Amino acid sequence: MADRPLHTPPSPRDKDRDAAGTRPSSLARHPLLRHLPHMLGLLLLVGAVVVVQREVRHLHWRDISHALAAIPMGTLWAGAGFTLLSYLVLSFYDWLAVRQVGCPLGFRRTAFAAFCSYVLSHNLGFSAISGAAVRFRLYGNWGLKPLQVAQIIAFCSATYLLGAAVLIGSVLVLEPGTVPFIGHTLPGIVMRLVGIVLWGGVLAYITMGRYVNEVRIWRWQITFPSSGMAIMQTVVATLEVAATAAIAYTFLPVAPGLDYGTFLAIYIASYTAGLVASVPGGLGVFDGAMMFALGPYVPATRIVTAILIFRLFYYIVPLFVAGIMFAAHELFLRGDAALSRKVGARSPVRGPRMGRPSQVIRESEADFSVAVATGAVSLCGGLLLALTLLDPENWLNAGRMQPLFATLGDYLLSLIGVVLIGLGIGLSQRVTLAWKATMVLLAAACMLTLLRGSPVGVPGLFMLVCMLIAPFRGSYYRHARIMSEPLSSHTIVSLVLLISSIVILVMAGPHDSAGGSWWEIMLFATRPGIAQWTLGLAVMLALVTIVRLVRPGRIQVMPWNAQTQALYHSFDHSLDGLGQMTPVPVGLIPGARRQALLPFVRLGPYLVGLGDPAGKADDCTSAIWWLRDLAVQEGCQPVFWHVGVSLLPVYNELGLTPWPLTEEGHPTHPGFLCAAADDLTMVRTLMRSSFHVPAQAKE
Repeated sequence: MADRPLHTPPSPRDKDRDAAGTRPSSLARHPLLRHLPHMLGLLLLVGAVVVVQREVRHLHWRDISHALAAIPMGTLWAGAGFTLLSYLVLSFYDWLAVRQVGCPLGFRRTAFAAFCSYVLSHNLGFSAISGAAVRFRLYGNWGLKPLQVAQIIAFCSATYLLGAAVLIGSVLVLEPGTVPFIGHTLPGIVMRLVGIVLWGGVLAYITMGRYVNEVRIWRWQITFPSSGMAIMQTVVATLEVAATAAIAYTFLPVAPGLDYGTFLAIYIASYTAGLVASVPGGLGVFDGAMMFALGPYVPATRIVTAILIFRLFYYIVPLFVAGIMFAAHELFLRGDAALSRKVGARSPVRGPRMGRPSQVIRESEADFSVAVATGAVSLCGGLLLALTLLDPENWLNAGRMQPLFATLGDYLLSLIGVVLIGLGIGLSQRVTLAWKATMVLLAAACMLTLLRGSPVGVPGLFMLVCMLIAPFRGSYYRHARIMSEPLSSHTIVSLVLLISSIVILVMAGPHDSAGGSWWEIMLFATRPGIAQWTLGLAVMLALVTIVRLVRPGRIQVMPWNAQTQALYHSFDHSLDGLGQMTPVPVGLIPGARRQALLPFVRLGPYLVGLGDPAGKADDCTSAIWWLRDLAVQEGCQPVFWHVGVSLLPVYNELGLTPWPLTEEGHPTHPGFLCAAADDLTMVRTLMRSSFHVPAQAKE
């Protein structure tokens, strides 16, 4: 029998493996193609910034705040209702998909997976990657095979395209002149012909399921759903896109020529532009396209108001709901873990780790929390940058310190906003220093906005983000480069640049009671131009150096000697016979809290972890990831030998495939060899000559 893996490596992680060096990328030979999406996104973003700047240069926040206050409560409730309807319909994407692949999952699970994936993809950008990663993690933990998850992702993508095709086709056929950008330049007959073609494509998709089951196009084999399933796909997607567009349309005033069909065309075109740009939430691109297309119908003030409330309802509120769900679940699991630790003194447990469902779920929740933290902290940074526009109140609660805070307070808050945006990148890389600095700055922002007299929701938002991030301290296990490495020339240069930037920011800051944020001083201060742009350059330079300094540092390794060997064997789940049955370990990787240890050997081009990490269960994941990081540092491939079932989702997260080992000596402790599927043959060959126990996969 041929080698058969338990799980095929998840596709979204292949990209991470390529970047990490664990597998050469197929795009490495085509650097232009690799960077083309980023270049296109950058061009769209630059164009959007130009459009937004042109449209809002004559706006005043006072006008926007009056427009916000004038929105009736009934309109707000209608927008909230359309938001709930949109996410409810979105949940049927996954519900239909799991039935198409033949998996009997309940609606609550599929709705949870759909909500998590769409919330993160909406806010983080790169929808095809971030949403797919969420689905691979959740559905993989629920027992679905990677191929089935890939089919679910493809099905959901096809579902959206069907709905968009129906609606775009309807607009092109019925109201071709309302299409933004091209409606008045292309002949109406051409537009209607394109719309009919789109309708024909949807009809062909529905019909194919009745007569043809599979079609092979080059290397791709396409399986068509039944006609009934295809009709349900089309109906669900059409309702979802229409409900989402209705959220923004609800907040626009009645305007001549702007009916729902016209707005639907504008919304789909703007949303598609943001999707192509792959910036978080389509930020800037979606807004610029909406402002440009709606300009002939609605005043700019009302457009900005509608976009702000739409983003609040459809992007920001669901993001925080997801964060609260993850944080609450983590606290629940910590209580479960605390109960499980209430045991008496005993000898260390030997052998691989057995599975605990709560630990498997925790890894998924912690992974999601990192993504939520990245988006939420970046949002807080952007809020602080825009605070002087959104909230013109001026330090009403500062008491005797009011003159000082009136001069420096807004400037300091705007700088904290820039730092939070830089720390968001460190959070996405799970850096401990970024987590600590973020908690301190969010607390400082909370106190400063209270002194400023901002509405209670502003400091409340910063406190809420603190509460969402705090339970996941263990997810941020990597040491920052500045804290973990000797001072190198690159680090010294970065520190000098950061200090120089701080000096410039202090000297160029506000010196009168007018105060203001750094960007207001740069754009509107009556000073020589060089001083203004020097301030902006200092801010950008500080942001870049902060990002460089909080990048993960090099991994530190403990030597394998008598003292560390005794420490390792004092932990639970250590392996006996290391050095006799296996090569002598060359070192130990400690966990983030040094409560877990993972021995390893170098075997040709591989770095092989010996067993699961021994020690505290909640410190094991960081040791596994650190061995992977060490392998990347050394240009090796990570491999893990004789691991148990408990941490298989973590190894799967690294893009590794678990293969059962044939070990007669451990009938009650089944072990696995975790390696990349492409490397299995070479790994087995090397292990036969170096290990004195059977290390081959079952055949």
